[in-house]
Amino acid sequence: MKKITVIVVDDSALIRKLLTEIINSQPDMTVIGAAPDPLVAREMIRERNPDVITLDVEMPKMDGLDFLERLMRLRPTPVVMVSSLTERGSEATLRALELGAIDYVSKPKLDIVHGIKEYAEEIAEKVRTAAAAKPRMRPAAPPVPGGHQVHMLANRIISTEKLIIVGASTGGTEAIKEFLIDMPSDCPGILITQHMPETFTKSFAMRLDSLCRISVKEAEDGERVLPGHAYVAPGNWHLLLRRSGANYMTQLSDAEPVNRHRPSVDVLFRSAAEHAGRNVVGVILTGMGKDGALGMLAMKEAGAYNFAQNEATCVVFGMPKEAIAAGGVDEILPLGDIAGGVVRQLMTMGTRAIRV
Repeated sequence: MKKITVIVVDDSALIRKLLTEIINSQPDMTVIGAAPDPLVAREMIRERNPDVITLDVEMPKMDGLDFLERLMRLRPTPVVMVSSLTERGSEATLRALELGAIDYVSKPKLDIVHGIKEYAEEIAEKVRTAAAAKPRMRPAAPPVPGGHQVHMLANRIISTEKLIIVGASTGGTEAIKEFLIDMPSDCPGILITQHMPETFTKSFAMRLDSLCRISVKEAEDGERVLPGHAYVAPGNWHLLLRRSGANYMTQLSDAEPVNRHRPSVDVLFRSAAEHAGRNVVGVILTGMGKDGALGMLAMKEAGAYNFAQNEATCVVFGMPKEAIAAGGVDEILPLGDIAGGVVRQLMTMGTRAIRV
């Protein structure tokens, strides 16, 4: 069996040593080089042609983001970023994902040795995912809202009664951004679960809010779900939909992880099936694993209409593939067509509502 070859790039000798030990302890991968900065890494990558690179965000001589941008332009390679669990670290990591990084590993704030070893299996899984993913260069500038000319939803009954429920994981930060940028300002309320740690989700929501026509925020407990607004599940909390009279409301839960995730897509999808049923349009985007597959089936059985991102445009065709296999998907579309498909479906649902 050919092993996944990895080059570790980090200015910390301790981090290089720990990551090398974790990766080399796996039967299917091996570290073929460890570099203290991007200048050393550049020659190492050229000579050894790794399958995956782990890359620190903040390094001397050349910033990790600058190096990543050059790498993805000249020699696209799957990259897993290694970043600190801070607000500054989260913003840098989101920028790295924009530039083409596949995923990221968070450095613990305290007790780095114990913290990283505790997440050894997660690190190994992210390296495997990156090796199987499709690296691609991201545009340096954010796309202009409305690039796909999705029309406004003039029929207000659509946005007050309907909901859009979205789940994603690996590659999902960019996929969600592309989807939301194309949504009209009068769209129904949107609830989103993206697998992310604490501190990252607030930065993610704020960045989306600055780019989209709709308002985007990190979800809080007990909020009314409003049209033209999107609510992102906060890291380490499940996001659920609830009903209070005529209103849809958010609920946060610190219940046990589901499918090893908190927030879990399945938790959100199942709550939408229970409390909104046929008023839901569901969307499952790129991601590793099967979280969301059975929840999407539950939504469909409750009357929802569901979309899945197609394989060609996914960074990782895991979650959409599982949802399709489970029978919960009505349409499979390229990422750039999903917003238009959702709007089309909402208009169809709104017409039906008027005729009743």
